[in-house]
Amino acid sequence: MSLATEELRYVYAVCRPLDAPLAADLTGVGGEPPRRLAHEGLVAVVGPVPERDFAEEPLRRHLEDLDWLSDTARAHERVIAALTSVTCPLPLRLATVFRDDSGVRAMLQEGADRFRRVLERIDGCVEWGVKVHLESEEPSRERSAGVTAQDKPRSGRDYLRQRRSRQTAQEEGRQRAEAFAQSLHEKLSRRADDSRLHAPQNSALSKAPGQNILNAAYLVPRAHSEEFVELVDRTKDEGRDSSNLRVELTGPWAAYSFTADDADANANTNTIAEGADGTECPR
Repeated sequence: MSLATEELRYVYAVCRPLDAPLAADLTGVGGEPPRRLAHEGLVAVVGPVPERDFAEEPLRRHLEDLDWLSDTARAHERVIAALTSVTCPLPLRLATVFRDDSGVRAMLQEGADRFRRVLERIDGCVEWGVKVHLESEEPSRERSAGVTAQDKPRSGRDYLRQRRSRQTAQEEGRQRAEAFAQSLHEKLSRRADDSRLHAPQNSALSKAPGQNILNAAYLVPRAHSEEFVELVDRTKDEGRDSSNLRVELTGPWAAYSFTADDADANANTNTIAEGADGTECPR
């Protein structure tokens, strides 16, 4: 069988020509080293993947296999992280696959204006993520108050009174948490080139304790990242005295949250492009 029918092209990212080489021992999806495919001033970072796993039907089945999906995502992110250490890549979505090199070149050609606009916007920057979680105050409050069996309600009226008191305290705690999160977001946004507010995470899915109040991403010049981190560290202490808040800082990442440029960024990724047909778009 020919190479074109045995192997497809997995595309990790689009970037400008690299000034420094990637590590010689870097491997991506399937344990294969990535390579650069240049076209008219843009570079796609690609790697070979087997058609038996990444053609449309087997890929659809694999995406329901959490172990396979986790392994593929880790390999994908390993390449993106290596790219981020030497440039500011525009990451593509997981499992962006083309039939051959000509399909990748067609993507670069057709998306050139969009890619260049996004690369210009994220040039010299990295993404930092900040989350604020409100953890339950009730256990700590009961421990500090020394709750005993004598504090249990003696009547229905006592039960309703205690329940209203807890609900009031919880609502006040949430309001303080939201005010803190809003203030933090405003301060961090002023120190960033751009910011994105994402939907709060579902704690049942994320397994993170507490209620997610803020889930934000910030595009920060790499040269100012240390100052940004110090600002988060200083500001997050302000919320600890008033409520049970936990501030989580992650990064630096490639600018995942800042790669969309137009409606085409929402195109379906789980397709195989042949030649100039059906090109894939960034996440």
